[in-house]
Amino acid sequence: MKVISYNLRKHRAAGELASLADRHDPDVLCLQECDSSDMPSQIHGLRLAEATARNRLGLAVYYRENTYRALDVRAMRLKKSLHDRVLKPAEERLLGVVLRDIDHGRELIVASFHAAPLTALNSLRRHQIRTALVELEQMGPGLPALMVGDYNYPVFKEALGQKVREQGYELNLSDARTYTRYRFFRGHYDFATSVGFDIERVRTLPQGRSDHKPILVTATPSAVPMSPTLPAPA
Repeated sequence: MKVISYNLRKHRAAGELASLADRHDPDVLCLQECDSSDMPSQIHGLRLAEATARNRLGLAVYYRENTYRALDVRAMRLKKSLHDRVLKPAEERLLGVVLRDIDHGRELIVASFHAAPLTALNSLRRHQIRTALVELEQMGPGLPALMVGDYNYPVFKEALGQKVREQGYELNLSDARTYTRYRFFRGHYDFATSVGFDIERVRTLPQGRSDHKPILVTATPSAVPMSPTLPAPA
């Protein structure tokens, strides 16, 4: 399974999606900072599962319709930062989709995630990540789950990885930095968090019109997925 995650930088890179899908042939495309009113129903064989409607900077998930069926789609709110309360860029920061693999007869979850910006504390982003994982587990208890997106977490990633592992998930960074706009904030921002998947590779793709580079996650559902035990966020 190949999943691309891409922050479009306020929809500026939307025109690249067809060529990106043509070049890399993903099974799922997870987007952040897109204009939901301007998202096509299909992109190069990928069908739109859902795009958030309450966000100024929205989320969207596309899936390959000759390989998967979308069984359930949920847009979810997470704890707000001050930036969210004042500027209101996003009501929903998680968009999860339950997919059924037509050929193999199994179900799995893929989600697009966009954490609060750098003006927020890391503690709030950790809360959002923890809540997001709880929500995905409730969507499909015991199903393999893969959450990709813009985590806005450029420093102390090792500590974040430890927190995620304590909750039964794995955190994977790509092979090169993904954010390039500001000199002092360049680094890895776009991650993959998973349970019940064997992550083969997370590759950073070439720069486009966005300040984020896309990432390409290659993953295979494990033979026997494990269901994490996640405490509800305080």
